Amino acid sequence: MTEPAATLTEPPREGHRARAVLALARFETRELLQQIPVLFFFALYVVLTALRLMSRDGMDDFPVLNTVDRRTQAMPLLFALAVFICANAAALRSRKHGTVQQFGVLAMEPWRRTLAHVLSVIPYAGLTALVVAAEYTREALRPGAIGHGSFGELAVGPLSVLLAGVTGVLLARLLPSPFVPILFVIAVYVLGVLVSGLVDVRQEWVAWLDPVQFFSSSGGDPVPSDLLGRPAGWHALYVTGLCAVLSCAALLVAGGRTRAVKAVTALALAATAAGVVGQLPGDTAALDAARRTASESPEKVQSCVTHDGSTYCSFPEWSGVRDDWAEVVDRVRSGAGGAAEAPLTVRQRIYTDGGVETDGALDPSATPGEVTVGTRWGGNRVPEFAVGVATVLVGGSEDVTTEPMCDARAVTIMWLVLGQDPDPTATFRNVRLDDSTTGSGVVLAPTNGLSLSAPQTTVIRELLDRPRAETTARVKAHWTELTSARTTTAQAAKLLGVEVPKEADECEE
Repeated sequence: MTEPAATLTEPPREGHRARAVLALARFETRELLQQIPVLFFFALYVVLTALRLMSRDGMDDFPVLNTVDRRTQAMPLLFALAVFICANAAALRSRKHGTVQQFGVLAMEPWRRTLAHVLSVIPYAGLTALVVAAEYTREALRPGAIGHGSFGELAVGPLSVLLAGVTGVLLARLLPSPFVPILFVIAVYVLGVLVSGLVDVRQEWVAWLDPVQFFSSSGGDPVPSDLLGRPAGWHALYVTGLCAVLSCAALLVAGGRTRAVKAVTALALAATAAGVVGQLPGDTAALDAARRTASESPEKVQSCVTHDGSTYCSFPEWSGVRDDWAEVVDRVRSGAGGAAEAPLTVRQRIYTDGGVETDGALDPSATPGEVTVGTRWGGNRVPEFAVGVATVLVGGSEDVTTEPMCDARAVTIMWLVLGQDPDPTATFRNVRLDDSTTGSGVVLAPTNGLSLSAPQTTVIRELLDRPRAETTARVKAHWTELTSARTTTAQAAKLLGVEVPKEADECEE
């Protein structure tokens, strides 16, 4: 016997209801796609991301991936705001057009229509995830990429878009007015400002209750991932649970008090609570100790390799950059002579006073033959490192820069840096703090900078106009005199075959 056909009075089966909800969700997704704010801000988001990826700064060739993942979090916020407003407007469409009463004769309950609106914003979170993945993958595939990123950090951008859309639907059910989204955004902003002003520095974990984490760099260099102390995974779980809680709240407000909705609500609350607990401060003493060790005794947590007699030590995530360091050392050493053949130790160091990634200066090392290198590489960091290498080759240790070099050594150091450079004049300008090639100035280095007087700058500039091979031969032939503190700048000019500038023996203040 065959089953009797369903009559018009028979309630639709659960499978039919699910397909109807999905069909409505697809329709609402297409409707959102036709909204100008959504289209405009998504296009703006993609364009800004593409422009950032096309940046030509030298350090962009060596991206540190534990900063790249956090950099993806702020850009989707304008797109999230557009999704928030448009999702709210879509959920209020029936009220705007006066068709709420007509929905009462339909088989689909109000809470299922609300579910369709919630589901309609998921594709836009997916689009954001694609852009985030593309940005991170592009950076990770660069030959000079350093370290690794965090899935928890990468998830914040897409989750912020999802949370914004869900919140818009919930507000439409709680406060069905077109002015509510604007007032809500203002209230959230004011609340955020007040909370940030009241939270003590020792209670930074409270900031993790904010679903959106802004990447605020203090101008310092990156640090190894295990020193960041960011509960990114727990935060992603917290935001995911929050999205689910708000979605369930919207369904409950719309009348969806089914057993399944209640079960999902309980599970979402548990996930959110677990995320909150996971973000609480853990063993901060161990983290502080690890940071002190990495800053004060980096040799305990670093690995080293040897190249042509010199030793290169770095944190594990920076092991791929050691060959680039060795190339600079070889290039600088090629223009030197005498005792400059002694082996060097290139030691990577970080600054952690006052926290990680804070702006600060590293003290010059007093260890003979040790050269400091930071955690950023590429661009101006290359000639700055070359200055550090040349300083140790000429002066024996980095702390020689703690006293003024009113003698030939400063000229010799700068020749070693610039003599084999493909564009020495541009490099000379870039490595100076004032971006000039005239007058007195400070030359940047990984630790203390090198002060140049105006006469020393003149001698260096004239050396760059002479044949490189001839000057290199003179430097090697007179290496002992040119690396002596007793040799004046005037005497160095004579030894190198350039005109002696006036007042060459005086250091300017």
